[in-house]
Amino acid sequence: MKVRYRVLAGLFLLSTITYLDRVCMNVVSKYVKDDLELDNEQFGWILGAFSLSYALFEIPTGTLGDKTGPRRVLTRVVLWWSGFTALTGTAFNFLYLLIVRFLFGAGEAGAYPNASIVIARWFPAVEVGRAQSVIWAAGRLGGALTPLLVIPLVHIAGWRWAFAVLGIVGVLWAIGWYTLFRDDPAEQKGISEAEVAEIESGRRIKHTDHRIPWTTIIRNPDLWALMLMCHLFFYGSYFFTNWSSVYFQEGRGLTEDQTKNFISLSYFLGAVGCLVGGSLSDVLTKRYGLKIGRRAVGLGGLGLSSLFFLLAGLTTDNELAGYLLATCVLMKDLALPVAFAVCVDIGQRNSGTVTGAMNFAGQLGGFFITILFGIIVKQTHNFNYPLFMIAGCLLVSALLWLRIDPTKPVAIK
Repeated sequence: MKVRYRVLAGLFLLSTITYLDRVCMNVVSKYVKDDLELDNEQFGWILGAFSLSYALFEIPTGTLGDKTGPRRVLTRVVLWWSGFTALTGTAFNFLYLLIVRFLFGAGEAGAYPNASIVIARWFPAVEVGRAQSVIWAAGRLGGALTPLLVIPLVHIAGWRWAFAVLGIVGVLWAIGWYTLFRDDPAEQKGISEAEVAEIESGRRIKHTDHRIPWTTIIRNPDLWALMLMCHLFFYGSYFFTNWSSVYFQEGRGLTEDQTKNFISLSYFLGAVGCLVGGSLSDVLTKRYGLKIGRRAVGLGGLGLSSLFFLLAGLTTDNELAGYLLATCVLMKDLALPVAFAVCVDIGQRNSGTVTGAMNFAGQLGGFFITILFGIIVKQTHNFNYPLFMIAGCLLVSALLWLRIDPTKPVAIK
């Protein structure tokens, strides 16, 4: 096996752990709300604290990774967020939990920008879409596994111990990553000269590339389109990350077992969508060029997801709504690895900063939908109104792909 695929395996585990940690709060929401006596609006602020800090620290951690390398940054942020994952289980009131989840999000903000830096340094351009698809499929796998692993653990030891166990898993990954990984392929133990040459000749990053400040990068109009697309995209993503359990149980009257199954199915289909979307984008890129290869998948996936969100909100059949929402994840996640591949396409040596900028905008979308969902439901007692709003956001997000041009690298003019 080529060494870069072993590196990708490490990122696969990272992404899996990332989603185990963040989806856990959604899965145990019923127990946390009952134990701490929180209503949906308060719980929305708890969930939103994560999204807000994630957004605020996206660009700084991406820029730091560009400057110092992803080996050290990923090790530090995983240790940080694993500590606050464990501390989540010690929460005793609303304010304490709010602070802990905010600090937890600050750590997780470094994961995907720095994973994109690794891909930019370690993979030829023709493999970038597939590499991103593997990482995001791993995240979806983590989301699918979370209810299957966490709910039995909660029944045995309580929701607090679930967070402690997940924190320990993250620490073990950080130790392994720092020990085994190197930023530069040429410095990696066991790699052949032929593979180093293959990576260096095929990747879009060249040693002659100049680093540019992120303030210059975000003046790029294509990046602004990418950021707005991601902002609206994440209205859909964070419904599943934060509110799907509450929606199924309180809004649709499903049992805990039914909810567990629909959440797992959603994330499993999301993993399929990521793998198909990234691979399809690379295939189309080879045949029709980078612009069509990226745009076609992003536009089609998000457009179809918008339609299925609308249908899920309209149906009165509770189980059908679950299947329609699971299909939404399949469709929208076709576009997810493509969006992060575009960050590598236009960011090149500054991929971490560009990814951080895009994900910053996305996480702000995650923050807004997390807060708005709780407020809308509390005020209207209708769990489907937010779905109609999300459907509209995804439609606009799909159309923005017509403005995004992955063939134009970010550069100083």
